[in-house]
Amino acid sequence: MRTLRLFLSIAFILIAMLFISVCGKRSSEKRWPENKLTIGVSLLTRTHPFYQDLEAGLREEAAKYGYELLVTAGEFDVAKQKDQLQDFIVRKVNAIIVAPCDSRSIGTAVKAANDAGIPVFTADIACLAEGVKIVSHVASDNVAGGRLAAQAVVKATGGTGKVAIIDHPEVESVIQRVKGFEEELATAPGIEIVAKLSGHGVKDQAFRTAEDILQAHPDLTAIFGINDDSALGALAAVEKAGKLGKVTIIGFDAVPEAREAIKAGRIYADVIQQPREIGQKTIEAMNRYISGASVAPTILIPCALFTQADAQ
Repeated sequence: MRTLRLFLSIAFILIAMLFISVCGKRSSEKRWPENKLTIGVSLLTRTHPFYQDLEAGLREEAAKYGYELLVTAGEFDVAKQKDQLQDFIVRKVNAIIVAPCDSRSIGTAVKAANDAGIPVFTADIACLAEGVKIVSHVASDNVAGGRLAAQAVVKATGGTGKVAIIDHPEVESVIQRVKGFEEELATAPGIEIVAKLSGHGVKDQAFRTAEDILQAHPDLTAIFGINDDSALGALAAVEKAGKLGKVTIIGFDAVPEAREAIKAGRIYADVIQQPREIGQKTIEAMNRYISGASVAPTILIPCALFTQADAQ
């Protein structure tokens, strides 16, 4: 009997040790299996150099971990983008990266991914919808970028004059840029913002918006375009109106066409972003999440100002 009790005690101890070992292993396991992971990506657009660089950053970093990327773009159409996210859900991708075409309307598609247990990350543009979960948002520090744009306006105009903003208020990153721009200009009492109209982030619409602004405000001093398509559209309107050199233009992105315009003195300055780094940091955050590590809810990449001196 004593031998039986000793045997049962040893067996109990061994079972307990095995249970503890298994539980400890499970607590440190990766969130997803080791096999090749598939990531669904839906960008705002794939035609703009900024997003082409962002995609390159995503692909470069994903290759390091062996992730497969399924890259699409809404091309400014949130309904199309919602369909893309739904397709990712049907295909049971391991994660989704989205740069929303509309920061609020995309919420229903993000919620569907949440309900399907698929983690969602945002790159460049945040999701502002309520009741959804985003693991991490990686973007430029757009508020600081807006402040840089305002500082450039103050320097170019000597701190006086009338300023217009060519906006795109459906997009969170633009909301942040305009916020920083307006806050910084509020410290320059000699400058008045006389117009804030949407150009929807595309050149032809920004051109028409700038034409309307110039007609309504013939004494306009400066225009802030929330991206380079907006700035280049404004530039075309300013040139058509014969006001080149009289209206200062500040852009955002510093794409090659805008850099050439800055070098020629046709655009005063641009705020530079780091889209490739945004793409890389998004995949880095995803890899940390996969590995079971904590991930910052927001990761901001610094901006800088690009002027004619830099172009030279």
